[in-house]
Amino acid sequence: MALESPPRIDAGRVVLPGGLLCVLAFLILTAAVAHNRLDHVDLAARSLVQQSHRPSLLGLMAGASYLGGQPGQVVAVVVGVAMLWPRRRRWALALPLVMAGAGVVQYLAKWSVDRPRPNLESWGFPSAHVLSLVVLCGYLAYAVSIGRSRRRRRRLAMAACVLIISTVAYSRLYLDAHWLSDVLGGVTAGMAYLLGAIWLVESAPRLGRALRGAPLASGTDGGPLIPAPAGLPAASLVAAATTPAAPADGAPV
Repeated sequence: MALESPPRIDAGRVVLPGGLLCVLAFLILTAAVAHNRLDHVDLAARSLVQQSHRPSLLGLMAGASYLGGQPGQVVAVVVGVAMLWPRRRRWALALPLVMAGAGVVQYLAKWSVDRPRPNLESWGFPSAHVLSLVVLCGYLAYAVSIGRSRRRRRRLAMAACVLIISTVAYSRLYLDAHWLSDVLGGVTAGMAYLLGAIWLVESAPRLGRALRGAPLASGTDGGPLIPAPAGLPAASLVAAATTPAAPADGAPV
């Protein structure tokens, strides 16, 4: 039975507009957070999560938060590179760079907003755990979906990504490390960055061909390069290049 090959997403028509919408959503959310428009929503969500506190859940939530942070993400990046390398080397090579860029994005976002967390620690918005996991899980799920894998396997990969992100996001609320708006900020910023990264990796071959076809020297007129006739002596070429053109009749020399 032949394996299915799912159609690729049109990066220009789907990914980029989706990324722009996520950027817009993140900017609106940031403005609302900066002007304290979501405080009542955050307080209501915090109260609701606190009602689910159980001594037996504390260790589970702490473990999910720890593994969803830097230790677990480093392991996932290494495993992801090894998994993608045999058939998707471009995606495997780009994965560490994409995750490094996600770290820069979350650092700049936290620094610019500088919002306190529920536990009064600094730099709460957006949630770095959620942002990084959205990028990592979304990237791996997309890279797997463009391979020649069965539809059932692709659905399982997507379901696993959603489960991981949801569990870690809830653990950050449970441990009083983030407000609900911090988590939403991580989702929107992560999706915006993820879609931009997918567009870059998808467009890399076309961009490379375009750069290779560009003129190498600056200051040229951009005209086509015409090869010299075969068999023409080198001295004739030098003389033709250095001899000034004859002026037209009546034109000053």
